Amino acid sequence: MNFYATATRPTLYFIGVTTGKSSIMKVFPAWADHLGLKDAGIRGIDFPLHAEPEAYRKAVAFIRDDPMSLGALVTTHKIDLFNACKDMFDEIDPNARLMDETSCISKRDGKLICHAKDPISSGLAMDAFLPDAYFERTGADLFSIGAGGSTIALTWHMMHKRRAGDRPSRIIVSNRSQHRIEEIRRIHNAMGRTVPVEYVLAPQPSDNDAIVAGLKPGSVVINATGLGKDAPGSPLTNAVVFPENGVAWDLNYRGELIFLDQARAQEKARNLQIEDGWVYFIHGWTEVIAEVFHIDIPQRGPEFDAISKIAIDVTKG
Repeated sequence: MNFYATATRPTLYFIGVTTGKSSIMKVFPAWADHLGLKDAGIRGIDFPLHAEPEAYRKAVAFIRDDPMSLGALVTTHKIDLFNACKDMFDEIDPNARLMDETSCISKRDGKLICHAKDPISSGLAMDAFLPDAYFERTGADLFSIGAGGSTIALTWHMMHKRRAGDRPSRIIVSNRSQHRIEEIRRIHNAMGRTVPVEYVLAPQPSDNDAIVAGLKPGSVVINATGLGKDAPGSPLTNAVVFPENGVAWDLNYRGELIFLDQARAQEKARNLQIEDGWVYFIHGWTEVIAEVFHIDIPQRGPEFDAISKIAIDVTKG
């Protein structure tokens, strides 16, 4: 149960599961000071996984009707919130409409606007640690575990025409439920697939192990499930064998991070590159902050580096 108190200063909301544990609660005040967002604040709104639609509608209605509540970043609940609240938005951006998700809520000229920012932020995060022309050079696969909003966004990025020849040989998406498999298949069909895609129902972690075993050397394996942060565990078992010279990327940066522990256990033997979700966190938040507060935040370069350093200094301080 969340109590919605009228905001007394410009406020950004974080709609998630365990928002109080996120580094953003420490980082945002430092960023606000650096960016000149005078007196801006942040509040968390926590819902259990797959909350009732009315809970999402109540949160969106509050943000819409409260003058000093300027918008929100939505994580974990992106798809559920969109399905519950899409009739409440005055505008829905093309990516949000295509992907049936809300990752950002903002206001402009009296209108409440729904955005899908993950296609931008996830692509920026991946491109930050993969060398140019990585897939073109290696012929590697991309396996994303979990068919939710993050995988939809990442695969959109991989299929985009601007990537030209630098695309995976194939994309594999697995999920524990058939419904999500069919939904991401529908979205990919609407996008116009430019990469072969395999959709696999994988109710058990051992099912994902079997997929990993068939990947090409250099392939990228992504934990896009939330397991290790929003819920305990990993989508893989300890018996998994990662692809030689591969990349293991967990979209989480906090929590148990068992997926990363499994990768680290094979780091030397399989020559793995291991990445957590920290850069994804930076891009995800700066994209939303720029939208909600109507400011420009560079996606790379000295100013972006300064913002990243502030976040590191605050969380390590």
